[in-house]
Amino acid sequence: MTTVSDSNIHEPAAMRAAMVNSLRGQGAITSEPVAAAFAAVPRHRFAPDATLEASYAPNGTVVAKRDEHGLEISVMSAAHLQAVMLEQAQIEPGMKVLEIGSGGYNAALIQEIVGPQGSVTTADIDKDITDRASACLTDAGYDRVKVVLADGEAGVPDGAPYDRILVTAAAWDIPPAWISDLTEQGRIVVPLTVCGLTRSVAFDREGTGLLSRSYCLARFVPMQGEGAAEERKVLLREGIALQTDDPRVVLNTTALDQALNEPRLERWSGAAYDLPDELELYLTLNLPEPARLHAAQHVIDQGVVAAPALLGVPALVSEGSIAYRTRRENEDTGGLESGVIAHGPQAESLAEHYTELLRTWARDHRRRGAATFRYLPTPAPTPLPQGTVPKRHGTVTVSWN
Repeated sequence: MTTVSDSNIHEPAAMRAAMVNSLRGQGAITSEPVAAAFAAVPRHRFAPDATLEASYAPNGTVVAKRDEHGLEISVMSAAHLQAVMLEQAQIEPGMKVLEIGSGGYNAALIQEIVGPQGSVTTADIDKDITDRASACLTDAGYDRVKVVLADGEAGVPDGAPYDRILVTAAAWDIPPAWISDLTEQGRIVVPLTVCGLTRSVAFDREGTGLLSRSYCLARFVPMQGEGAAEERKVLLREGIALQTDDPRVVLNTTALDQALNEPRLERWSGAAYDLPDELELYLTLNLPEPARLHAAQHVIDQGVVAAPALLGVPALVSEGSIAYRTRRENEDTGGLESGVIAHGPQAESLAEHYTELLRTWARDHRRRGAATFRYLPTPAPTPLPQGTVPKRHGTVTVSWN
């Protein structure tokens, strides 16, 4: 393990500069204020147990705490993702900013951007994390950041309203306090989980609700406390699981497991397979009974399910039948073609519905940023329109341009 001391202080500085150059090259850093913040804050001082190489790896995370099962419950996020979210936030000097989910490093970056006339509050539900953040911030010279021990679900009203709120844990919902604690021209950047998918969404206030300005891929540990996610995950057999947070989806594990024993039905769309993260978002929000199918490598090697399930793939389930996306090489569609694999007594109808969605996306929405998220702190209408997801405190709708 590399040890940091005054004698090798120039080595972290060089690694920090290299990290900034890499983040610029990846398109994560696009503005001078964010670049200057990353160049100034000594990231390694917020990861005292990590090597310098791990601290300054642009796409690497550093684990801050695990639970009793060894699962990560707090991490210092990858510098790439932190940069992207700061660019989404468009923080300006003099702003008042609240961060929900502490680690210390991101708060120090924000302090650099808001400057001496601005203020930064960072809150976390875990005392171990706030104690660690406070110690690291003091060690790095950022003792103007206010560290608060609190459940992020309630926000931090002492200090509101905020010009910006940044959430650094995957949030299943947007509690009322986050909206009420924003200024009228405020912005919240939140890794919002919808139907099992998480996207970092930059929302501006729109009346009593929120309207998205941008979104991107994001991976965060889940929110703890009152804002913890509500989802189901069932094991069909060893190595195969289904996950959903949609209460309307019926997961008949016995029937679905039996369906996988039946011959697979394949349907090919004739449409290009491209921009998988955008396609995944569109499918998940437009499938009538969405879930995510996960499979281990040994099950894929046995041919029970196809390779896309290794990282999780949008699935359409209906009682004892299941359909999910796959792909194959096809030069006529630009290199890869999207298709569907289905099992069970309703395989034909599920595959037909799924295939039509693949064609619609490729024809009408095959580009980045085609989706618009809205959040309204009101109950969802009945019946639910397509792309509408009910939450505890309100409703998320996603539409495609």
